[in-house]
Amino acid sequence: MTDRYGEELASWGKVVLLETTGRVSGLPRRTAVGFVEEPDGTLLVAAGRPGAAWAANLLADPACHGTIGDVRRAYRAEEIEGPELARAVRELILRYGTPAETLGAGPAFRLRPTS
Repeated sequence: MTDRYGEELASWGKVVLLETTGRVSGLPRRTAVGFVEEPDGTLLVAAGRPGAAWAANLLADPACHGTIGDVRRAYRAEEIEGPELARAVRELILRYGTPAETLGAGPAFRLRPTS
């Protein structure tokens, strides 16, 4: 479960409340993650550290759900690298500001809607 601040930020559309499947437990895991929405409806997300649990969960099982505001959607995560990763990190820093300086140290993903 995520903290109440993450849930509140997701309800305002500031972050996506990302639900993954725990790679060890198999249980649903929720966390608030910064995102950039692309014109095609995909979301770009990036981990600030290599060991981020939510990112490791997506690498193990790319099926996930995301909630922004009152809309919950199914997504499939695709790991991104190279120039696409650099662009995602740049866009996330522009959206959220300089506290994102470690962004991209861990995996980054494009979340494609499946429903």
